[in-house]
Amino acid sequence: MIHFARFAMVDWSGGNDTGPNPRKDAIWIAEAEARHPTQAQYQRNRLLAEETLATRIEAALSDRAPLLIGVDFPFGYPKGFARALTGADDVLSVWRWLADRIEDTPKQNNRWEVAGMINRSLGGGRGPFWGNGTKSDIPDLPRTKQGYANPFPDRRACETQAKGALTCWQLSGAGAVGSQTLTGLPVLERLRRRFPNKISVWPFEALDRPVAFVEIWPSLINAAVNAKCESLGSKAIKDEWQVRLMAEALAALPASDLHRMLDVHAPEEGWIFGLGHEAALLAALKPAPALSPPPLRNDCFAMPQGVDWVLVDDALSRLRLALVPVPDVESMRTAEAAGRVLAEDVHARRSNPPRANSAVDGYGFAAQTVGAGEQLLPLIAGRAAAGQPFDSVVPGGHAVRILTGAMIPDGVDAVVLEEDTATDGGRVAFHGPMKTGANTRRAGEDLEAGALVFGAGHRLRAPDLALLSAVGQGQVVVRRRLRVAVLSTGDEIVPAPDMPAKPHQIWDANRPMLLSLAESWGYHPIDLGHAPDDADEITARLDRGAAEADVILTSGGASMGDEDHVSALLRDRGSLTSWRIALKPGRPLALALWRGASVFGLPGNPVAALVCALVFARPALGVLAGGPWTQPQGFSVPAAFSKRKKPGRREYLRARLSGDGAAEVFASEGSGRISGLSWADGLVELPDREIEISPGTPVRYIPYASFGLT
Repeated sequence: MIHFARFAMVDWSGGNDTGPNPRKDAIWIAEAEARHPTQAQYQRNRLLAEETLATRIEAALSDRAPLLIGVDFPFGYPKGFARALTGADDVLSVWRWLADRIEDTPKQNNRWEVAGMINRSLGGGRGPFWGNGTKSDIPDLPRTKQGYANPFPDRRACETQAKGALTCWQLSGAGAVGSQTLTGLPVLERLRRRFPNKISVWPFEALDRPVAFVEIWPSLINAAVNAKCESLGSKAIKDEWQVRLMAEALAALPASDLHRMLDVHAPEEGWIFGLGHEAALLAALKPAPALSPPPLRNDCFAMPQGVDWVLVDDALSRLRLALVPVPDVESMRTAEAAGRVLAEDVHARRSNPPRANSAVDGYGFAAQTVGAGEQLLPLIAGRAAAGQPFDSVVPGGHAVRILTGAMIPDGVDAVVLEEDTATDGGRVAFHGPMKTGANTRRAGEDLEAGALVFGAGHRLRAPDLALLSAVGQGQVVVRRRLRVAVLSTGDEIVPAPDMPAKPHQIWDANRPMLLSLAESWGYHPIDLGHAPDDADEITARLDRGAAEADVILTSGGASMGDEDHVSALLRDRGSLTSWRIALKPGRPLALALWRGASVFGLPGNPVAALVCALVFARPALGVLAGGPWTQPQGFSVPAAFSKRKKPGRREYLRARLSGDGAAEVFASEGSGRISGLSWADGLVELPDREIEISPGTPVRYIPYASFGLT
């Protein structure tokens, strides 16, 4: 599931153009993101609202800031309607059907006529829609519910649980939800067509695209809306504050609450987001508690008041949900595509093998023409070899010489192994019986024509190029190679070892390490150089990185000290997602966005920087490059060391395997001991909980190779 950075809320209307002045019972749109003020836009008609939403979507895609758009009308109809109308239970087929038939302008639309047409086709003119609000009679659309017969349920399952829910079949009068739905769904469908493969519709599709449409009813937070309007007096427009407060609530919701509310299975009717979770939505609107100074503490790892440790698994989960692959794709020759990530599914152009062929050197014949015991068949002139087919038909009761890989001739369906035969050049003798298909490979035994070879997101390796070539795929569409920029910060850092360093300075070890890592993972490294502890200089480097790269890896300045400008800048000017991971080494870790680029603010100590890069950056970069989220493969080995670990943090120890397969760890756990990184062949991962280890205790060992480090 995508981790959304922005949240928009739409209050829809089925009425005509409402004029230039903001008013109630019109369309309002508000957008919010964490820590930013929210404003609502009045939309005088649906065509203007559609363009406003398109602009918001374009901005979200350009900024790579995933956007959730909530809309306040039903996305689905009661059970049975979709199949009756379109022949399928697919709700989105109804969207397509309506978009192809509803005609809408600022002053009029044909929703009444379309509703009558549906009634006529599905219910003999007696349902499901009712409520003709025009001055003229509409064939098969009753003006009231009196005498109305609906072949479908009056409400969806979720609406039976929602307080004050009205039926979607009503097209006029107070609460005419039906008119909102008939005019709103075509707009959403047109936006889906305008931005193909960029929009997911909840809960009918997986939320794995950068924009999501979600059915949300602002009435779920009526208590907060009413209180706000009462405080503002008679000039307050409730529709405006409904969208503003709901957008703010969505932006403030903890990720766990948001995901829990989205975890719904309702494939035919849809669902109302937040239904049953009204308390959590209202709680998200409460102001933050008053700021108070923290007590003095001596523990350098203690967190500030109000800030909790972020466990490694939680941080990884948040990170995984926040990632969107780079959008750019290109077509290239298969032979040159090693290491690239497929942007599209690839299917076999033809079967492999294309025709049945022989698996051995021997003699081919029709299996049904031979029986048990000794067999003696005359040989016909010629032979079948790889690349040299036998073009004639082999008569029944005869055999033909055939070599490995040769296409099976007509009249042959079995091959006897040469070592099991005797021949005088004119005849071949062997023992039967033989089964049909013996020692042959059927056509398409490996892959049938049209079969899926690799799905989008697969990273191509050398064996994959062989398979693609074998099935006739000479070109593939791949993601653009991910661009990874690396920046080192700190007054104590000297950029290169060939430059003089004073006693209080150290040469930059992190930047060459991280640039090499990025390249070894198959990405395009970009060197942003070194910046001193100066906010303006770091800002300029980050801006350059955002312009030239997809991802920025920084080292140093990720904690909370006076000179920790990286975390301060990401917090104040970027979008800081997570920091202070319960991890050793590598507690200060910033995960953020800077002008659309993903930023990993790594610790300054080289050991911590490498561990955080392997644990967090490597799987994240894989997803950004268009591939799957990967977990390093580890295995259990006996410990060759002793250690008592306190609870609360995940720990990674530099380790290597001894000759008898036990895990040895480096003599020091200090984050500045770079020699331990070279000494090690991998890491021992210790769990968050308390654990006491002695020689022989099983521990999890992860070789460097599992992190793609060779």
